[in-house]
Amino acid sequence: MTVGEGAGRRAGGGQRVAIFGATSAIAAAVAHVHAARGSRLFLAGRNPDKLNALVAALGEVAAGVVAGARAVDFTAPGAADAAVAAAVDALGGQLDVAVIAHGLLGDQIESERDFAEAERILAANFVSVVALLVPLGNHFESVGGGSIAVMSSVAGDRGRPRNYTYGAAKGALNIYLQGLRTRLWSRGVRVQTLKLGPVDTPMTTTHKKTLLFASDKTAAAGIVAAIDAGRAEAYVPWFWRPIMAVVRNIPERLLQRLSALSGR
Repeated sequence: MTVGEGAGRRAGGGQRVAIFGATSAIAAAVAHVHAARGSRLFLAGRNPDKLNALVAALGEVAAGVVAGARAVDFTAPGAADAAVAAAVDALGGQLDVAVIAHGLLGDQIESERDFAEAERILAANFVSVVALLVPLGNHFESVGGGSIAVMSSVAGDRGRPRNYTYGAAKGALNIYLQGLRTRLWSRGVRVQTLKLGPVDTPMTTTHKKTLLFASDKTAAAGIVAAIDAGRAEAYVPWFWRPIMAVVRNIPERLLQRLSALSGR
């Protein structure tokens, strides 16, 4: 099931969109935005029950909007290549937008005590994302256009005690995306880094909520707007850009004395 030739590159209806990590609250909200405006979707996520529920919910928005769905453990060997191939096949041989949304906060304290937890966080947030970016980069390069949008985090801008294992994975991912963006720009491919601030989702249920937390729907709206605008790097919500500009440039000796930034 495909859309008409050339329609997919328009912002809005008619896009062929693959979402990897689709069962997260933010990614599911992004899927709903695309469904409402007539995109065709391929969804991949780790939890099959949540995936089936999302497919059913999207079907109520627009019949037949989901061209395919696949339950995937993105950290399993070969899973990323198979998921990308399934997405391309389901959407008629070509993607217009790929959104990578999966990740894992993990347990920072445990990652300091046990390398297995550190490895789990690094694998989920960096290694498994690169495993998707390799086949996706090659696909978009071959078709000469499209967008690869990757959900990263403001945590990757500065190492802080409360989440530096997670932040290190996101920081490495940001640098990888910079290189991929420069490699692919001459082929008309947009590689977009979406740096999210804290979002009120099931992944952050144990976190103390502040006014800086966004809702999943607010985050999704910001993500889709940034993708449509073709921004190479976007902070979501926007106000994190000036906040992180300050945080990045605070001298380390001063940062270590600021409990709001150096505390757990």
